[in-house]
Amino acid sequence: MRKAINHLKKSDPIISDIIKRVGPYKMGYRDPVLHSLARAIVYQQLNGKAALTIFNRFAALAGEPLTPQGILKLTDEQMRSAGLSKQKTSYLRDLAEKTHRGDLSFEKLAGLSDDEVIKHLTQVKGIGVWTAHMFLMFSLRRPDVLPVGDFGIRTAVMKHYKKRKMPNPKQMEKIAKCWEPYRSVACWYLWRSLDIKTSK
Repeated sequence: MRKAINHLKKSDPIISDIIKRVGPYKMGYRDPVLHSLARAIVYQQLNGKAALTIFNRFAALAGEPLTPQGILKLTDEQMRSAGLSKQKTSYLRDLAEKTHRGDLSFEKLAGLSDDEVIKHLTQVKGIGVWTAHMFLMFSLRRPDVLPVGDFGIRTAVMKHYKKRKMPNPKQMEKIAKCWEPYRSVACWYLWRSLDIKTSK
């Protein structure tokens, strides 16, 4: 990890300043399994506290760690009682069915390129590129992911790189070019920079 931090410090003075202010790198990883992807679906467009409550209720009903069989045995009423919307219920069922059939294979993911992982995961209803990016970063521990659609990253780039408006994907890629091959690490620092006072 020291290699990544040194590279970022040398290649980008703005990131270097954020690293100094944020402190040690502490990415919280999750296992690259069905449980983590189901969690990502539940967390979509919800604040952390509400999402955690719903996910815990859902996992208690389906059984932990989550399995396709555990999810598929639940009725719509049970899913609703956990606080899941009709839409998220259909996403979780699709995830469970595709995993059960073998269309989606978590064992296979480690051997795929980032683009192949995105293609493999987005075959599931409700899994978009953003969710696939989060899975690449937090579950597969890929070091060079740039989630150009992430609101937090875009907000941090606008703030620290003095942009008048939210950067588009092309502008993000241009700014992040010098972070390669450690864009995931730079992104973690950008997220953290929003949680603490980093502006002078």
